[in-house]
Amino acid sequence: MKLDRKKFDIARARACVTQDELEKAGVHKCTLSRAINGKDIKPITLGKIARALNIDVTEIIED
Repeated sequence: MKLDRKKFDIARARACVTQDELEKAGVHKCTLSRAINGKDIKPITLGKIARALNIDVTEIIED
């Protein structure tokens, strides 16, 4: 699965979540970098990102 960068940036801005907070939620910075750069990541990782942003995972996946 792929993260939609634009949707992610908007959700992150709305939630005011820092990279450190995403790391505390269990998302390693290398994995986050891969996701932001359009690489496939595991569905569970997208779930962790969505949970940290307090949104549904469907809001940040690429269509």
